[in-house]
Amino acid sequence: MTRHAQSERLRLCDDLDRLGPDEPTLCEGWRTRDLAAHLVIRERRPDLVVGGFVPFLAGRVAREQGAIAHGDYAALVDTVRRGAPAWNPMSRPKVDELANLVEFFVHHEDVRRAQPDWQPRELPAALQGKLWASLKRTARLTFRKSATGIVLIGEGHGRYAAKLPDHHGTVVLRGTPAELVLYAYGRKAVARVGLGGDADDIAALQEADLGLG
Repeated sequence: MTRHAQSERLRLCDDLDRLGPDEPTLCEGWRTRDLAAHLVIRERRPDLVVGGFVPFLAGRVAREQGAIAHGDYAALVDTVRRGAPAWNPMSRPKVDELANLVEFFVHHEDVRRAQPDWQPRELPAALQGKLWASLKRTARLTFRKSATGIVLIGEGHGRYAAKLPDHHGTVVLRGTPAELVLYAYGRKAVARVGLGGDADDIAALQEADLGLG
């Protein structure tokens, strides 16, 4: 089995090593060190992952993430590179692929596309297919706050009706699966997608808070 999630993890870590700890990312308020700390917490600190959903624990989570982020940067990136520990189900290849492909693809692009000289990558067809399958599984959740209907057209992969219209009509999003994933997870400013529909409907979608949060 080709492990696309693992490949994205390793490429992200290579970029984190190359750029250093203080480069910008597309995640508001996060430098490269903060993004790396987030990934370590996600796989190795379930207490802090749970705390992230409890408002009164937000301060503790922020302090712990800050402490991790400002530790030894090379060791931090190496911890991300090694992946989840054996006790975490995400250490198993099939679970890793299911749970981490979009996570590491999006965060890799968060680092890449925050740099002034970024260019879109030519991704393998198999990876585009996996991203399309992942997008279809999550699109109704990531687009749930949109007031418009959503139809996704993945170039070379078909179409998917992600949401029925609410207060507005339907907007058609067209692009490669990779670019559609980035748009669906809130990276609208850098996602190279085409938007079709009424201007007011497109404006409403552009203002919507997308993603899993």
